[in-house]
Amino acid sequence: MLLCVFERDQLHELYRNYPGLGYDITWMASREERMLDENLLSIGRRSALERTAYLVAFISSRARGASLESKKPMQIPITQQHIADTLGLSLVHTNKTIRKLIDRKLIAWRDGGCEIIDQEGLKDLAGWEGL
Repeated sequence: MLLCVFERDQLHELYRNYPGLGYDITWMASREERMLDENLLSIGRRSALERTAYLVAFISSRARGASLESKKPMQIPITQQHIADTLGLSLVHTNKTIRKLIDRKLIAWRDGGCEIIDQEGLKDLAGWEGL
């Protein structure tokens, strides 16, 4: 990971001296805010099944966007406890929800985590257009 720190009181200099970089930073910030909005929507309006489908689709889309995928189908190294904690669900409810995604042939659960079988199906179930 590469991090860059910008001093808040000198940010206007960045925009003045490097307008292209200023535009890129603004674009990234607005994109991240849109993702935050989508996450909040997910918690408030989606069912447990839709939230789980969204989370898995979101993580795999971010990994694909960062070129972290190395094979097809994609496998996400995540546990059911991670999903439960992220979505505010009990582990038992999460397990039952994941079983429904498996039964719909959208994902498979392996020892190493969640294998994405049908990315578009996950997005459709979640009512999410993608990044």
